[in-house]
Amino acid sequence: METIQVVLDAKLLKATDLAAKRQKVNRSALIRHALREHLKRMHVLELEERDRRGYQAQPQREEEFRVWEDAAVWPQD
Repeated sequence: METIQVVLDAKLLKATDLAAKRQKVNRSALIRHALREHLKRMHVLELEERDRRGYQAQPQREEEFRVWEDAAVWPQD
């Protein structure tokens, strides 16, 4: 692991320390976890945006998704 320096305002530092105490981890572990989660969310958002651009560039035709509508119908009792 590398040691880095991060500057936090007093309010954020206090909230961080309280959260770390509640989670029973140290400040560094809490920040590592939060950063990992944030990076995962950013990655998902990037993938969603890539898909959105793809569908805008080549929209689906109605006959492509009509097949799935039949499969999604609930069977009659």
